Amino acid sequence: MARFGLLRSFQRRALLLLVPVLVSCSTTPRAAVAQGCSDAMAACLQGRTSVLVSTTRGDFTVEVDGDAAPLTAGNFVDLVRRGTYDGTMFHRVIREPVPFVAQGGDPLSSDRSTPLNQLGTGNFVDPQTGQVRMIPLELRFDGEAEPRYSRVVSNPAEIDRLMLRHERGAVAMARSQSPDSASAQFYVALRPLPELDGRYAVFGRVVDGLDVVDAIEQGDRITKVSLKN
Repeated sequence: MARFGLLRSFQRRALLLLVPVLVSCSTTPRAAVAQGCSDAMAACLQGRTSVLVSTTRGDFTVEVDGDAAPLTAGNFVDLVRRGTYDGTMFHRVIREPVPFVAQGGDPLSSDRSTPLNQLGTGNFVDPQTGQVRMIPLELRFDGEAEPRYSRVVSNPAEIDRLMLRHERGAVAMARSQSPDSASAQFYVALRPLPELDGRYAVFGRVVDGLDVVDAIEQGDRITKVSLKN
């Protein structure tokens, strides 16, 4: 029982480590949050596309699923096209006592002068509006025509119907405590993480190069992210 309790305690701490800490409103640009595809600040993605992530450890390919997560996938593809992820760091990699996630994509981390204690606090700021772009939690369920937004789901029967789940290699958006605070940071699940299902938005999966993801260490960098098709 003691060992189980310690593991549960670690998992709770690890969940907190997943998310970027939001900076004080007085020192950051105003945030704009889309409510769905109808008012998204980047085009929602229909269908699937492949993204090549080149890192200092090698390359891996992510299949981005716009059918199951159109707004989240569209936001990610837009940031790829803008070059937002180029030069950013994997600032949080958790492998002990059990594999958890490799998290990166903080725009602040592309500036090598950024203090280490600030990594994980950054968001994408739209240069045209000066606003932080945030997107709502987006979950799509089998049998439903449209995704649900802005609501964490904990009902096991509903979670079983999620179209995208935290399987090993799943790619999802990091966020703060607010369900609608994802922006640019993402993570790759290093093992199945059912405890995150319904709480964080999965939008794709690693389909090639998972061995590269397994080799990533904290401090490794993304050199370039590009669309493959």
